[in-house]
Amino acid sequence: MLFVRPGRLSDLDALAHMARTARPVLHSLPHDRRELEARVALSEDSFRADVDFPGEEFYLFVLEDGATGKLLGTASIVAAAGYAEPFYVFRNDALIHASRELHVNRKIHALTMSHELTGKSRLAGFYIDPALRGDAAAHLLSRARMMYIAANRRRFTPEVFSLLLGVTDEAGASPFWDAVGRKFFARDFTQIEIASGGRSRTFIAEVMPTYPIYVPLLPEAAQRVIGEPNEKALLSYDIHLEEGFEPDRFVDIFDAGPVLTAQVDRSACVTFNETRTVREASEGAAAAVHDSRAYLVASNREGEFRCVLAELPRERGEDAPLGAHARAALDAVHGDVVRCVPLHRGAAQAQDERADTAYPAAYSTQQSGDRR
Repeated sequence: MLFVRPGRLSDLDALAHMARTARPVLHSLPHDRRELEARVALSEDSFRADVDFPGEEFYLFVLEDGATGKLLGTASIVAAAGYAEPFYVFRNDALIHASRELHVNRKIHALTMSHELTGKSRLAGFYIDPALRGDAAAHLLSRARMMYIAANRRRFTPEVFSLLLGVTDEAGASPFWDAVGRKFFARDFTQIEIASGGRSRTFIAEVMPTYPIYVPLLPEAAQRVIGEPNEKALLSYDIHLEEGFEPDRFVDIFDAGPVLTAQVDRSACVTFNETRTVREASEGAAAAVHDSRAYLVASNREGEFRCVLAELPRERGEDAPLGAHARAALDAVHGDVVRCVPLHRGAAQAQDERADTAYPAAYSTQQSGDRR
């Protein structure tokens, strides 16, 4: 059974392998082993710390196969984006240009560099083994972070955000970067991605334009991709919508990928949360229950957060009948209380939400999702 848990130093070899193989680069997993070890140690300290408000904490999660012990993915939460340095994005603005004499009054789309997201909690560093098939594992890994946030509200801000990958070609070139960023940095997109370390570097403010960029002056290829997710991020886009995230007025400063935001109080992991009592059941017994559905199930026994997907009775107030594998993955025993959230909301509601976006809802699992 697949389950999500906090990363630890004993995972260092597997995490180092992910850092080397992940494409595009994962800023949450440095290539340098000593830096990676320090990042994982920070995560361990963050999970253990008694936190009253978000600060420099960093929470690293891993997706583990309970049968083999192999790690198949990672994802993270940054408690306060840009804690040490401002976190930069472009803000979509509409500037008015008017002339009474010419009877002209036009709204012009412009992009203005902003650090308004600085200090807000951020979902980041999503990577899943491309060998995994289907989207269930991706839903589990991505949304387990919101299960943790919902259960530990003081550690995070009331609003969270996530940057999704922007459009690039097969060689990794970004039409938006070629039209904007390259003019100022004179470097390839991949090079600056590595150097930026997650959009919190002083050189961004030093080099990037401080005045608004008028979108109509950009090449059509660059205009077309503003706010559009990469094909590899479409699954992640859908998962975020399922949780209650919405596209915001910001886009990434390098590839113009969309920024999605959510009020934690309105997220699915808070709105549809219910607590249930674990009951021992034989393997597959819950799935055989009439009118069951898939749930995200999270435990925090002795401070060790775990999250799995399990079939539970649909009726609220019912117990959580879990087989031995699920109980072992959750480190839970008969009588423990767990948090449960339906994996998918009502079909009609999900259909309405998908109709509100121009991006398709059906696609295969990809390696990447929310930005590194």
